[in-house]
Amino acid sequence: KRNYGRCLYCNNRKGDKRMILFAKRNLKLFFRDKSSVFFSLLAVLIVIGLYAFFLGNQLVNSFDNVSGIKIEGTKFLMDSWLIAGILAVTSISTTLGAFGVIVDDKAKKIEKDFRCSPISRSSIAGGYIISAFVIGVIMSVIAFAVGELYIVASGGEILPFVSILKVLGMILLTVLAGSSMMFFVVSFFSSTNAFATASTVIGTLIGFITGIYIPVGSMPESVATVVKIFPISHAASIFRKIFMEVPFERSFDGVPAMVSDVAIPSIREELGVDFTIGSWEVSTLASILILIATSILFYVLGIAVISRKKR
Repeated sequence: KRNYGRCLYCNNRKGDKRMILFAKRNLKLFFRDKSSVFFSLLAVLIVIGLYAFFLGNQLVNSFDNVSGIKIEGTKFLMDSWLIAGILAVTSISTTLGAFGVIVDDKAKKIEKDFRCSPISRSSIAGGYIISAFVIGVIMSVIAFAVGELYIVASGGEILPFVSILKVLGMILLTVLAGSSMMFFVVSFFSSTNAFATASTVIGTLIGFITGIYIPVGSMPESVATVVKIFPISHAASIFRKIFMEVPFERSFDGVPAMVSDVAIPSIREELGVDFTIGSWEVSTLASILILIATSILFYVLGIAVISRKKR
């Protein structure tokens, strides 16, 4: 029994080591392919481009005057809103690009070699998931750093230290949820052409679904409801709460309380900082639980799809 136990322990350790090595292999393949890195950030580049050339001034002007009271620091407010949304989008676009390794392995029949190797199927799946998660976190942290530099360069302020820690924690959770959803989506693809088309479509639509291109309050009620149900939109909402806390204080500093008490909740609802679905005011805790549930659900579904196909 002792020997049998040791064998199981050794096999588990070997399996863990192989999974880590397989994850490293996927990381090297992703960062070696510059086009994969570029297209994984395509949605982020689209958002920044639209904001810089088309949406930026329009959004700033639309919130520049509320109830006849001049609001100061509107640019800081809207820049913070933008970067918060970009971090939510990055969790989807970068992990989708990272999971392209799965499709590439299927298209090149490399996965058949893996099945004949000593590495278990669970280690293979784990290697794909770990590498996509690591890529998503790395790219999101880079986007966060660049976003902070952009805000400061535009006349804003860097986040307080506690807020930075909150953002980093939310990046981990958001990437976990985003990677689980993309793992499920990618499990249906076996053609690189189909995957490339789907990546472009998803990368374009994700900005609308998370309420970045058009503020949630400006959407028709039915469309806004869809946005509020989408899990990653809840990540965007939490990011906005963190990023826009200081800008809201600066913008309404000196505004009469009677005006700000009415204007602030309205603007927060309009920009998707706070969600209300029917009569339910979605709390931060509820949004976090939705992201956790999404992570578990879609990873289970993705593994189920892959296992069924292998049978």
